[in-house]
Amino acid sequence: MQTALFMFNTYLMIKRITLLTMAVGLSCGVMAQNADKKKILSSLTAKTDEYTKVAKDIWSFEEVGYQEVKSSALLESELEKSGFTITKGVADIPTAFVATYGSGKPVIAILAEYDALPGISQTGNPVQESNGGKAGHGCGHNLFGTASTAAAIAVSEWLKSSGKPGTIKLMGCPAEEGGSGKVYMVRAGLFHDVDATLHWHPGNVNSAGTFNTLANISGKFRFKGISSHASGAPEKGRSALDAVEAMDNMVNMMREHIPSDTRVHYVITHGGEAPNVVPAFAEVYYYVRNQDKQVVKDVWARVVKAAEGAAMGTGTKMEVEITGGVYNMLPNLAMAKVMDANLRIVGGFTYTPEEKVWAEKIQTSFVGGKGPDLSSTAKIQAFEKEDVHGSSDVSDVSWTIPTTGLSTATFVPGSAGHSWQNVAAAGTSIGAKGMMIAAKTLALSAYDFFNSPVVLKAAAKEFAERRGTDFKYEAMLGDRKPPLDYRK
Repeated sequence: MQTALFMFNTYLMIKRITLLTMAVGLSCGVMAQNADKKKILSSLTAKTDEYTKVAKDIWSFEEVGYQEVKSSALLESELEKSGFTITKGVADIPTAFVATYGSGKPVIAILAEYDALPGISQTGNPVQESNGGKAGHGCGHNLFGTASTAAAIAVSEWLKSSGKPGTIKLMGCPAEEGGSGKVYMVRAGLFHDVDATLHWHPGNVNSAGTFNTLANISGKFRFKGISSHASGAPEKGRSALDAVEAMDNMVNMMREHIPSDTRVHYVITHGGEAPNVVPAFAEVYYYVRNQDKQVVKDVWARVVKAAEGAAMGTGTKMEVEITGGVYNMLPNLAMAKVMDANLRIVGGFTYTPEEKVWAEKIQTSFVGGKGPDLSSTAKIQAFEKEDVHGSSDVSDVSWTIPTTGLSTATFVPGSAGHSWQNVAAAGTSIGAKGMMIAAKTLALSAYDFFNSPVVLKAAAKEFAERRGTDFKYEAMLGDRKPPLDYRK
């Protein structure tokens, strides 16, 4: 009996020692991770001025989709200096690249964008004034590409110092604005070995909740007619502009008979040269969007029918080129919660007195002459699902590999997307502050995924369940080659 009691007490003692050892080990592990994260944050803070300059340089390049020669080269240079191996011109796109550091699993990818929007050239002043250019970063992609690059470099420094296995990839993604650059990168299999993908986007608030985007097909309808003197011989002409206007009228009437949450918008990109010449060529550029990609396909088919009818009715010929097409976003809660936790570690930021004066001046240009409280940039939004009425080619990546992202307050609160106000903010210290919050959050999240195989496994399981076992990826834009001239 005494021997049995002795053995039982010995067992309890060993168990307590084991549990204590596990607790100490766990505590040491947490402390080590906290120390690693502090080093990552310190490294990024120390390089704030360097990355601010990179972002401002890309802002000044103002290069539109598939023409981002200087912008992509600058980011490649920053990555090369940090020991990354660069593969340029991937997916048959001269300004697309993949930068790789490390080896083995897991493989974590961070997306970078750097294209500008046409038609919104703007100085860094809080009043509307062109800087003499033709484009501007109204979506803040100069900040996007720079922050993603900064995060990838910070993670590579940790991989090197820790000696841990794993690979960090920076995916240089051109032409997000209507050019669907990532779709071609997905189609080329560039994400086949990736375990998780991270991204971010400039915005008005700091948020890492899940969000839906709209699936989208975009394209250009080109009509060819017969020119003639508009007054002297109108009967001998066939107006391509008439065809565009007829198409537009039919599509506008069609709006009553499509799902109400569908977005259809267009711009006439070419309508002729002179009023006294019957236009022999005209072009109109269309977008169709909806959360359901099948609805987008169905409505797009009806838009094409309207174009065919317009050509028939005006005696012209029509051809259509699909220039872009993307899926809706597939969320991943397992990854999003990690991103949200790290955003809360990083926190928001406050304006200096000078920045506040500048921002208040911007807000006077809003409809109604005012905007939300500027103190919102110091807050982190609640973790929740958000419906976004824009589209992004990040969505195609999200249907290929588990993906999550965040948004930070790089613009003056209340600013509209794709606006001159955003161009101005993206070139100032306000944009740079939000950019560095994104860089730090991305880097910490990547660190966690490298060290959390359980989370990666949960993310993969959720991804498979959401996507479905029968899913087969087919690009919305078909098998066409990248439209490298779509902005020319």
